[in-house]
Amino acid sequence: MKCSYILIVFALPICISEAARILALMNYSARSHYVMFHTLFKGLAARGHQVDVYGHYPLEKPVPNYTDVVMPAPAVLQNVSIEQLRGTGIFQMLTYYNKNMLETCRAALNNQNIMNLMKSNKTYDVVITYLAGPDCLMGFAHRFKAPLIGLTTGSSLPWLAYRVGNPENPAYIPNYFLSLTYQMNFWEKLVNTVFDWAMEVWYHIEMNMPAEEMLKHHFGKDYPSLAELQRSTSLILVNSHFSVNTPRPAVPMFVEVGGLHIKSGGKLSKDLQTYLDEAKEGVIYFSMGSIIRSETFTETKLRAFIDAFSQLPQRVLWKIGNISGLPTNVKTAAWLPQLEILNCSSLTEHPNVRVFITHGGNLGTQEAIYAGVPMVGIPFMVDQPLNVNNYVSKGVAVQLDYDSITTENVLKALKKVLHDPSYRTNAKRLSQLFRDRPQSALDTAIYWTEYVIRHRGAPHLRSAALDLTWYQYLLLDVILAVIPLIIALRFIVPYSFKIMLKLVTGNV
Repeated sequence: MKCSYILIVFALPICISEAARILALMNYSARSHYVMFHTLFKGLAARGHQVDVYGHYPLEKPVPNYTDVVMPAPAVLQNVSIEQLRGTGIFQMLTYYNKNMLETCRAALNNQNIMNLMKSNKTYDVVITYLAGPDCLMGFAHRFKAPLIGLTTGSSLPWLAYRVGNPENPAYIPNYFLSLTYQMNFWEKLVNTVFDWAMEVWYHIEMNMPAEEMLKHHFGKDYPSLAELQRSTSLILVNSHFSVNTPRPAVPMFVEVGGLHIKSGGKLSKDLQTYLDEAKEGVIYFSMGSIIRSETFTETKLRAFIDAFSQLPQRVLWKIGNISGLPTNVKTAAWLPQLEILNCSSLTEHPNVRVFITHGGNLGTQEAIYAGVPMVGIPFMVDQPLNVNNYVSKGVAVQLDYDSITTENVLKALKKVLHDPSYRTNAKRLSQLFRDRPQSALDTAIYWTEYVIRHRGAPHLRSAALDLTWYQYLLLDVILAVIPLIIALRFIVPYSFKIMLKLVTGNV
């Protein structure tokens, strides 16, 4: 970074970054996740960098230095019905998820824009890929001889820590797919540890092996293995923060940017603003995110919500498709500006948004925490049970299991959050912790991205743990060497002394 000093009234240092060429490959078909992607890439473009984004959802309004290259999104992980998610175990859910992600990978690698990129003579200073499923586009980092940065919208996935040498101790770090907290009893630790191992095996077989086959097919047999590419990662940007997630040790290559997508200053449409402003008893906001369709609740479940809402004095703002038989205090829409709605809770003129009914997705719950809004969580899949259980343990949420949804239970959950002031107090306190940082999440992400570019991959950040085999990392070689020594000290040395003593005393 080159700095020049310009005297106007005060001597202020103005730092000018050298423009870099950035390739971003966002191969994920859930629209809501692009809020985070777009925020980072627009921030980098505003710094003067040229950002080429290959993804499924282009910006609605183009910005300078930002080029969208659209890859049509396969119809997977979109508009998922609740019945598809019910009654599935963790590995069944992961298999369903991975099948869809592999389909998305195949579609991307066979996309004409991606094939043109493979053959192009372009140069890039850094490649950013999305870390969620198979790393099928990671080969572009080697193709352009550029440093590799990984970006994830969730907290740390089990397999991410190992590719940068980050400690991942199952004694107090709950697995991403289990609804545990960092305070675990013996049996929970046992389950967490075994599941961690099982996930490593599952990830290698179900994700890495098919992804490597795709990589070799499209990039060439002489390409490095996927494991080598993964371990060449220069930086991972993780959508978590120690204030709301499990605090964990981290190497410098592992950077938390929780809430990166959150920005203030957005405005509501006039009708929504009026609806919120005139809610004397406050508003309950209900959204199941961009993947799960609320209208696919069974008729019995939908009626339970509707009947419960009709018995409350609060207004309800519900993200859902066409639905009939609603009480007068319920307003629905197929899409709603969630962050702007939740942030209305910070106004002082009226209670405004009092509760957020959510599926427990990472992005949405972070928005609620940022705004200081307590939640009722109905988790279904992936990290949602972990997120909801985490917020329940912090006193900012109540969990409502899908199978227990009745009018009575919906009312019980909502009234508990509405009438127990501790939930709102805890949510406001957690909001302060989440916001209290030396720099914003966006500034943090931009700084470290530019750091990797400036230092050509920043190899000095690389942990020596990456050069160890698994048994060396776990000190099993040392333990095996020490055990004979302990045995010797415990048995052989005392026995030798006894023999020597007998020889000296003549009692042989």
